[in-house]
Amino acid sequence: MTATELPTYADVTAAAQRLAGHAHRTPVITSRTVDEDLGAQVFFKCENLQRMGAFKFRGAFNALSRFTPEQRAAGVVAFSSGNHAQAVALSARLLGIPATIVMPKDAPAAKVAATQGYGGQVVFYDRYTEDREQIGRDLAQRHGLTLIPPYDHPDVIAGQGTAVKELLEETGPLDALFVPLGGGGLLSGSALAARALAPDCKVYGVEPEAGNDGQQSLRRGEIVRIDTPKTIADGAQTQYLGQHTFAIIRRDVDDILTASDAELVECMGFMASRMKLVVEPTGCLGYAAARAQRESLRGLRVGIVVSGGNVDLPRFCELLGG
Repeated sequence: MTATELPTYADVTAAAQRLAGHAHRTPVITSRTVDEDLGAQVFFKCENLQRMGAFKFRGAFNALSRFTPEQRAAGVVAFSSGNHAQAVALSARLLGIPATIVMPKDAPAAKVAATQGYGGQVVFYDRYTEDREQIGRDLAQRHGLTLIPPYDHPDVIAGQGTAVKELLEETGPLDALFVPLGGGGLLSGSALAARALAPDCKVYGVEPEAGNDGQQSLRRGEIVRIDTPKTIADGAQTQYLGQHTFAIIRRDVDDILTASDAELVECMGFMASRMKLVVEPTGCLGYAAARAQRESLRGLRVGIVVSGGNVDLPRFCELLGG
């Protein structure tokens, strides 16, 4: 892959124009308690308040809005543990495109229900024994559908980058940025925006401790594949980074950190009780890492992307001990 095949900040800007009037410009929230705890000025970009409850709407709508009339008529297929599924289903409904979504059998019930509610036809698979990408490719070939993967696609990456574009337009340059990391769509898009608008900002991806394939990949300089990790951060249960996302991450991201499930639960509880935000475990990755890095953040301006809030309420209560 050559550098010319990778999306650029110009693509992020173009995506922002396509998303205008369709995606929410989500709020940037601050907390005096968090600032005092970290000794920093902290800005939370609340993508849990995005349409369908996660940043994924940005990339999905941007990608589908670029379909030709023939592609729109034939339909789209996507594979996802939940948020990309909902994003594609909602975007497809808004654009009048039939959608088929490949989802794991153990996906959160709320995410499955929302995907079906948006009009998506769900095809289930076993995430531990079956290959979702192969299922998606087979469906695309058999029915003439266009496959839109959850992260390794230039239009998806560009769309995701609009969240940090908005953040930096509102806050001005930041010293550090913490972004949840699964397959890398959000992190690579965020890095494109950060490098353009705040070139001195340190950009950190954050993975679940049990699934640090991205961290291993950055250290080795090549994509590392792992078994599906056992973690409550279901949105980051990916096994490897994408070709596009890894190329951008390797070039533009300063480091990849991890957070334990226990740290995620602690952050979920704090954000619910003190900030009045319902955040799914994956959405807490950035905040969890920033808390662990507090000594190095003192006196700095810090951005944290809260990637989503789609969590079953019974599961939310269970995790918080309610």
